[in-house]
Amino acid sequence: MAGGKIPKFCNETGVREIRIGVREFECIGAKPPFDHPHVFLDMGRENEIICSYCSTLYKFDPALKPDESRPADALYHEDPLAIAGHG
Repeated sequence: MAGGKIPKFCNETGVREIRIGVREFECIGAKPPFDHPHVFLDMGRENEIICSYCSTLYKFDPALKPDESRPADALYHEDPLAIAGHG
């Protein structure tokens, strides 16, 4: 993701696999405050990777955009107020 924002994904619903449109991303586990350490994952040339913290299987899907996932709620959007310390 050279030059772009690294997307974050979560597995709040505990699904077996999450399809995503990127090969480099962060896994946060569940949504805060129950998240695990945010880990950067890089599939390289592979099409899938397992998070070592939560065991979520992520699969690259070239039909998806970088800001899309299946299920759709797996893409995590940080609250800008919480980031700024106002949350």
